[in-house]
Amino acid sequence: MKLQQLSLFLENKPGHLLRVCQKLAAAGINVETMALADTEEFGILRILVKNPEEAAAILSQDSGPIMKMTDVLAVRVPHQPGGLARLLQILGDGQINVEYMYGFNHVAQEDAVIVLRLDKPDLALNLLADNNIQVFGPDELFNHN
Repeated sequence: MKLQQLSLFLENKPGHLLRVCQKLAAAGINVETMALADTEEFGILRILVKNPEEAAAILSQDSGPIMKMTDVLAVRVPHQPGGLARLLQILGDGQINVEYMYGFNHVAQEDAVIVLRLDKPDLALNLLADNNIQVFGPDELFNHN
């Protein structure tokens, strides 16, 4: 199952990341994971939240940052040597390009979760299912109880 990720383009200045976090906190929205990549003048903040539409509406208030939603996959990967290599081998064999990725440890799992932006996500879903690799949906990823 594909997840929607928010990508925010932030000016690389003190306080811009803080304002995003404060707005989400004030709305009671928890960030499951995030990745920040920067250039000299701007950064791209990528976040996964339980309700991306609600988060986008809140963040776009008051001339908020430029933002877009993209489809990503959150894939369970064994947290051991070679775990990520196996996943990348399957994608490579399927001629699927990884545009970017980031990882985190999932509270309810001992394994890692790798978030992937892929050029062919639908094909990837089929390949991963054929290879018994778990792709998290929102219920598995965002419910920790």
